[in-house]
Amino acid sequence: MNIHEYQAKELLAKYGVPVPAGHAAMSVEEAVAAAKQLPGPLWVVKSQIHAGGRGKGKFKELGEDAKGGVRLAHSLDEVRDHSAEMLGKTLVTVQTGPAGKEVNRLYITDGVDIAREFYLALLVDRESSRIAIVASTEGGMDIEKVAHETPDRIHTITVDPATGLMPHHGRAVAATLQLDKDLAKQCGKLLASLYEAFVGTDASQIEINPLAVTDKGELMVLDAKVGFDNNAEFRHADLADLRDLSEEDPMEIEASKFDLAYIKLDGNIGCMVNGAGLAMATMDIIKLNGAEPANFCDVGGGASKEKVTAAFKIILNDPSVKGILVNIFGGIMRCDIIAEGIVAAAREMDIKVPLVVRLEGTNVKEGKDILASSGLAIIPADDLGDAARKIVAEVKQPA
Repeated sequence: MNIHEYQAKELLAKYGVPVPAGHAAMSVEEAVAAAKQLPGPLWVVKSQIHAGGRGKGKFKELGEDAKGGVRLAHSLDEVRDHSAEMLGKTLVTVQTGPAGKEVNRLYITDGVDIAREFYLALLVDRESSRIAIVASTEGGMDIEKVAHETPDRIHTITVDPATGLMPHHGRAVAATLQLDKDLAKQCGKLLASLYEAFVGTDASQIEINPLAVTDKGELMVLDAKVGFDNNAEFRHADLADLRDLSEEDPMEIEASKFDLAYIKLDGNIGCMVNGAGLAMATMDIIKLNGAEPANFCDVGGGASKEKVTAAFKIILNDPSVKGILVNIFGGIMRCDIIAEGIVAAAREMDIKVPLVVRLEGTNVKEGKDILASSGLAIIPADDLGDAARKIVAEVKQPA
């Protein structure tokens, strides 16, 4: 689960992380009222969407010459004008794709005079099974460019879970960011607060870009991106209210109700698979045969007939789907149960697109018999390669 910048800063502030004063706003009037609560005379009006690159983004409705989704305001009138231009408009950034995202929330913050900018992030390093601290002196909006062109300027330090964060980690990050004396002490304190927040909320990511040194010699978090591990949601009922469903794909929201792992993609072949690794292999072999998957859909190892039916409904609600490939390896999951679900869903949904099914594993003969005797136009496949070739051929046939 991801949250908005203003929510991330409010959360981090509870752990002692220094952030500028700011207030969220859902309307132009609220934005002006928020600015009045801040000292001024400089304010920052920030679009709130779940995507980076907002400062360099463009609003679809305003043209290429318009300002981006993060703007400075030197008066309350400018706060009003910027807010009116942003709210309800579609912001396109390098992370949203061409469709962009509609701006329904703003964040009005106190302006800060910046002396230096850095990049700092805490992430889960799956290779080492540790929390990784990523730091760079090259903070700001072009960190992706830095990572691509000068990766040597980005440094990674991992934290042993047996010891947790130690003072030497803070000193190492301070040295990486070329901070000394009081700023080095501030860096160690800030890093400790970020680490406590990361562990305390079961975060998967805390990204600070930029972390700034102000003209007053203070370290300040000017932007924050925070995401949480969905598997730990049961421990954090207090964080559930931070979820903004308007930022999520409706089909992904529906899938979450049935404990389905579903991600919308850009292709036209719907995939229903049990197991994330098998799902990745299925998408790869579809691409190998010259087509594109329309989704990642993992029904899990213990899918019921109802769960399979729900998965079919979600996949078919995507108008771009021109065919469906079901690839099931029955280990824990029995192939006959999957077959019953496929037949039930096909009948209930009155599937009009080609449907190729590959079953293997526990009770595979019974499963194939159920499909064969269903009377439905289900195309059986002998193996994954055969399944991919068949569904790609069906989808590429002229209408």
